[in-house]
Amino acid sequence: MRRADRLLQIIQILRRHRKPVAGSVIARELEVSLRTIYRDIETLMTDGVPITGEAGVGYVLGDGYDLPPLMFKADEIEAIILGLQWIKRRGDDALITAADDAIAKVGTILPKELRPILYDSGLVVPPNFAIEKDNIDVSSVRRAIRTQNKINFDYAREDGTKTNRTIWPIAISYFEKQRLIIAFCELRQDLRSFRTDRANNLVILPEKYRGNRQRLLKEFIEKMRCEFLNQTFNAGTNP
Repeated sequence: MRRADRLLQIIQILRRHRKPVAGSVIARELEVSLRTIYRDIETLMTDGVPITGEAGVGYVLGDGYDLPPLMFKADEIEAIILGLQWIKRRGDDALITAADDAIAKVGTILPKELRPILYDSGLVVPPNFAIEKDNIDVSSVRRAIRTQNKINFDYAREDGTKTNRTIWPIAISYFEKQRLIIAFCELRQDLRSFRTDRANNLVILPEKYRGNRQRLLKEFIEKMRCEFLNQTFNAGTNP
C-alpha cells in the first residue's frame, strides 16, 4: 500500500470509531508496524488533520473533518447498495423514498468507472411477500424517537385484547415480516415492544420523556438476552 493511501486509510479507521483507537489496532488492520502508524499519525497531525490522542492511549478524529466521497472503494459501494436495497424491500414508505434519493445522490458523486457497481450490482436482496402492512405512519414514530416525544395509540394484542398505550419510543426493529416499536410503556411500567401492524390511531404527544434513550435501549437488549438464555436453559432441562 502506498503511503498516501495508508494515510487516507488511517483517517477512515478513525472516522469509523467514536472512541479512541489504539495504534496497535490500526497497525494490525493495515498490516504495518506500530512505529509506522505513529509516524503516519504524526504526519497527519502536522498537516492539520484534527487528530487528538497519544501513543498508548489511542487516537480520535475531531469533528468537522471529512474525506471526499469520491474515495469510496468498490467494496464500500457494494455495502452501501446492499443496505439500501434491503431498506427498499423491508423499510417503511418514507425510508424507501429516502433510499432511492440516497442512491441517486451517491451516483452523482461517483467517478464514471465506479457507477456500474452502484446501478448494476450483482448483490440482490430477495423480496418478502409476507410482510405485515403497517397500520400507523412509521416515519412519524422515527421522528418521535429522534425528538424523544411520547406517543399514544390503540393496541391490539394477539388474543384480540385492545388497550390504549402511551409509550416512550426508543427504537424500531425491522424484522423480515413486521416492524416492532421498542419502548417504555407507561401502562405496564416496563420496557416492551409493539408491532406496527397491531397499532392504530397514533398520536405524537407534545410531552417529551426525560429518560436516556441509549440507556433504555441497552436495558431492553439485555432484557431480551436474559429471556433468550432462560428459554434456552429451560428447553435444555425440560426435553
